[in-house]
Amino acid sequence: MILLTVLFLCIISTYSASVKGHTTGPSLNNDKLYKFAYSAEVYVDRVKASLQKSAGYRISSGVDVNLLWRNPDNDDDQLIKITIRDVQVENVNERPAAKNIFKGKSTEKIIGKEYLEALQRPIVLELVRGKVKNFYSYQNEPGFTQNIKRGLASLFQLQLHSGAAHEVDISGKCNTTYHVRQDQVTKIKALDSCEIEKQGFTSHNQILDASTKATSATIYVLEDGFIKSIKAEENYVLLLNSRRKTGAKIVSKQRLELKSVQAGPGLIAEKQVASVIKKLDSSYVAVSLVAETVKSECKKCPSLSEHWQSIKEHMYPEKLSKAEAARSFLSFIQNIRKATKEEILQIIRSENKELLPQVVDAVTSAQTPASLEALLEFLDFKDASTSTLQERFLYACGFASHPSETLLKSLTATFKGDIANEEIRETLVIVMGALIRKLCDREDCKLPGVVEAKRLILSRLEKAKKDDNVKMYLLALKNALLPEAIPLLLKYAESEEGPVSNVAATVLQRYDPSFLTKEVKATMNRIYHQNRKVHEKTLRTTAAAIILNSNPSYMEVKNILLSIGELPLEMNKYMLSMIQDILHFEMPSSKTVRQVLKDMRAHNYDRFSKTGSSSAYSGYVTRGPDISSTYSLDILYSGSGILRRSNMNIRIFDRNAELHASQVVIEAQGLESIIAATPDEGEENLDSFAGMSAILFDVQLRPVTFFQGYSDLMSKMFSATGDPISVVKGLILLTDYSQEIQLQSGPRASTEFLGGLAIDISGGMEFSLWYRESKTSIKNRVAMFIAGNTEVDSFFVKTGMETTLEVETTLDFISTVQFSQYPFLVCMQMDKAESPFRRYVTKYESLPSGRRYTARRGKAELLAGNEYPLHQENSNMCRKVFGTKSESSSNWF
Repeated sequence: MILLTVLFLCIISTYSASVKGHTTGPSLNNDKLYKFAYSAEVYVDRVKASLQKSAGYRISSGVDVNLLWRNPDNDDDQLIKITIRDVQVENVNERPAAKNIFKGKSTEKIIGKEYLEALQRPIVLELVRGKVKNFYSYQNEPGFTQNIKRGLASLFQLQLHSGAAHEVDISGKCNTTYHVRQDQVTKIKALDSCEIEKQGFTSHNQILDASTKATSATIYVLEDGFIKSIKAEENYVLLLNSRRKTGAKIVSKQRLELKSVQAGPGLIAEKQVASVIKKLDSSYVAVSLVAETVKSECKKCPSLSEHWQSIKEHMYPEKLSKAEAARSFLSFIQNIRKATKEEILQIIRSENKELLPQVVDAVTSAQTPASLEALLEFLDFKDASTSTLQERFLYACGFASHPSETLLKSLTATFKGDIANEEIRETLVIVMGALIRKLCDREDCKLPGVVEAKRLILSRLEKAKKDDNVKMYLLALKNALLPEAIPLLLKYAESEEGPVSNVAATVLQRYDPSFLTKEVKATMNRIYHQNRKVHEKTLRTTAAAIILNSNPSYMEVKNILLSIGELPLEMNKYMLSMIQDILHFEMPSSKTVRQVLKDMRAHNYDRFSKTGSSSAYSGYVTRGPDISSTYSLDILYSGSGILRRSNMNIRIFDRNAELHASQVVIEAQGLESIIAATPDEGEENLDSFAGMSAILFDVQLRPVTFFQGYSDLMSKMFSATGDPISVVKGLILLTDYSQEIQLQSGPRASTEFLGGLAIDISGGMEFSLWYRESKTSIKNRVAMFIAGNTEVDSFFVKTGMETTLEVETTLDFISTVQFSQYPFLVCMQMDKAESPFRRYVTKYESLPSGRRYTARRGKAELLAGNEYPLHQENSNMCRKVFGTKSESSSNWF
């Protein structure tokens, strides 16, 4: 009885895991003609939109299938003939006649007589155990009709038992899983596993990039051992990572349904497949079932020169903070990517000086071989008069979304040659560092061009004698972040003085904490606690920040807290503010800090009641479901009330990535002599200096000097106009995502997200001995434009969706210090102006003849401006500062 039960269970399991009557593949009956109805539909729309309102089209036809030959020695080896007939092209959704681009047009006029004839020429498949072994078609057939046939042929590939398989079809070689239950087979294709030639690129940083999710499922219903119906659906969801509401979906559906079985032609009596094919039609050749790359050409598109003439009015310097400038910049890049070197040079050589920097921004951002060759031919680094264009070229290289080894090699060769302007030389090596990092992040660190550039920077840093040269190579490492450079950075941070040691420490501050070894933390502790020598407080506070941001131990935190009270006055206040900010903002080290604060020796009134004006504070700019952005403001003063360092950072986070969007640091030193004050310990011999350094989208820029030396300070003070100094101005390509997608129904889809930024960052420092007041200001004016375009191109019809977002905003940071008394009064202000925000979605369908259907929806709104609150102590101080000003102005006479 037990044996019978086991036998029965085995029979049932075998039945449920395979289709009745077959264990290999479907089988056609001899002398029969199977007549099917076939349709392939494409939909393009917003991610959560209903398909009933989507843009798209449907190709429908009849399909005849008959058996040509069966291997006498193997019933599962079959040749079948597939013929497409009665082709129709129509809207995928019902639409009024006025909005129907196919209305009144025959299929022959839509597709073209030659292409329609090609589409209706039969194909032959060799099926072995249900898998396509050979796909026979005509050699010179147009690629797009061949791909439609490949999409149909791939449907006939299936296996009749559950399990995983590697299959080659129109999508490439893909991992496929079959689930079989009685007369139904479900095929799941893992589209991300498909091995096929991929075209496109992604942005360097994940936050600025887009993401894709793809699924494919096909359901077969069988009857009498052959196909009764097939339903296949493929979905692509494309989302902008920084704003996941902005995205698109592509849905591709195929249906094949058996309508009748009729008497058909008999089998061809041959023993070999080759003999059958030759007898059938000697023009047949075996071609790959994998899709071939096909792209239709634009016949009425404007030339590069014509396009430039239509947008150049928006590219003048005074308009660069407008969204229209960013929009024009992106469209220009798209056209440059299709242009030849000669076409690009024609525009560069003919444009005026006002517009040429913007042209250089766009041509560099295009990142094609032709654009790079054109610029290298045009720019002469031996000519100092074109240094503005050289700098714009170099910064655009630094912001490159997908830099090539060729670009880095070109810059390395330029650096080794003659460069007339020393500032350009400095910018060049700093940008080389940025490219090294981006290539290494792509796991291209071992490319010969990258190895050579790394070797050059490290070897020249070790040989450099002048402080200016040392700083130049350190700033290059601040972008490159090479692990092998850390020992050198430690040496310069601890052994040198002034700007060199400060720069070396800020380079270490940019490394991921995982690279900060025990040796690094030991060195930072020695610097902070001045175990070997006296250091200036800007270096010591940087060392403390490195320790506290790299998983500090209990004793490291305790020693830092115990030092508060023994430090110079303003440094006491700064360190106290830094600790409070860690607790307030729940930073990673906050747990350890709280443990230490349980010890009353570290946490008492005497230590936590230190007065001063220095501060460190962090807060949120935005908090959203996709990304959040934070700001941090810290200001360190000397004991005499003069600014030593002002540091503003904006960072953007998502669940998995971080982007250092901007940093603007204003530093000053050696200014105590102006007001007859005593310098702090370790800063007695510092030269008078003030300058600004900036990081923009993870790229360190060349620092700007306000003045250097006492005589330069005096001349600038008496001739100062109060006008801000530009740190960076130009056009930046932020988001640069482009992918080609092969749909399993035959057409090719493309998706593109481009994000451009028109930016103007300026900063200034005003100093008044009469009013004993100083003011530092940083103005960020930006306009952003993001364009997404998802399109399906079937050669004879295009359908797609365009999405645009645009915003303009201004972010100001002002720090006012009155040092007529101690503790001196400090007021920090951070304001964001009202921001116009507009978004539009346009769905379209078009024919090569120019007939087009368009549906557009949009929304415009004004985002409220606001003043960021910072902390209560700052608010109280601002009331005193502006109260003092109003009193002095009212008693002037």
